[in-house]
Amino acid sequence: MREECWAITDASAGNQRQALALAERMGLPVRHLLLEPRAPWSWLAPRLAVGGRLALPADRRALFVPPWPRLAIGCGRAAALFTRMLRRLSRGHCYCVQILDPRIDPAHWDTVIAPRHDQLAGPNVLVPLGSLNPVDEDWLADGRDACPAFEELPPPRVGVLLGGPRKQLALDAGYARELAARLLARHRREGGSLLALASRRTPPAALAIFREALAGVPGLVWSGPDDGRNPYPGVLGWADRLVVTPDSVNMLSEACAVGCAVHTHVAAPLPDKLARFHRALRERGLLHGLDEDAPAHQSPLRETAAIAAELKRRMAGR
Repeated sequence: MREECWAITDASAGNQRQALALAERMGLPVRHLLLEPRAPWSWLAPRLAVGGRLALPADRRALFVPPWPRLAIGCGRAAALFTRMLRRLSRGHCYCVQILDPRIDPAHWDTVIAPRHDQLAGPNVLVPLGSLNPVDEDWLADGRDACPAFEELPPPRVGVLLGGPRKQLALDAGYARELAARLLARHRREGGSLLALASRRTPPAALAIFREALAGVPGLVWSGPDDGRNPYPGVLGWADRLVVTPDSVNMLSEACAVGCAVHTHVAAPLPDKLARFHRALRERGLLHGLDEDAPAHQSPLRETAAIAAELKRRMAGR
């Protein structure tokens, strides 16, 4: 048995962020394994859980061999296959944790962590309000240190986090045009600066609209390495207010972990699970409409440390 924690994910940045954020708080050396099954396991993950490392392409099989770790944390459907396998292959010695609803009985894992809006329940299920992330005071301070020039921008410094379309939710050029216009209208009233960050999912047309609209406004528009190093931690660290598109649980969770006011613009009905998440944030006073007044400071949503503490308690008591 290796005295380490395996963080198992696919290539999804959101899955990696959650698994690594939790793994880093568990007090063990962390090894990140990027494991994606081949067919037919990829079609049926995590239901088809026989075959061990044969589920992996040949060039990845050497990663998934004993000695097994003391703890494994997976995030996403592909990782759920390997965290489920590990529990059996290690004969229960590896404590296996799965983040996000695996869509099968949670009893296949020692602990499942699924956000409340997934409506998953069970004796081994932990239900945070949002997604796990690394945002805390130290992380924000590091972000400010990495981007000292942002301190010189005129306040209020408004961070704008742009996601992209998802099933049943179109964030197209029309949405981008409307959001940009409303941000500019508030900027004309209040002054300050706008720091807009695109994600991998932001449509090029929406990004082009923001580049044109914000061309004369203090701040920046960042869309990838061509614009320099990713300033995301610095934007969150220096933000007086955050505006987040409504599509991403991860982006909203991280924004609400900062402690400043968080706003969103919802232009069409949200899918049911996402609507439940938005409603829970609003009921906690953590999320506001784009033009709503909000306190400058709010209690930050920081759940990762508490989840890690509970996992340590469960592992010690097993």
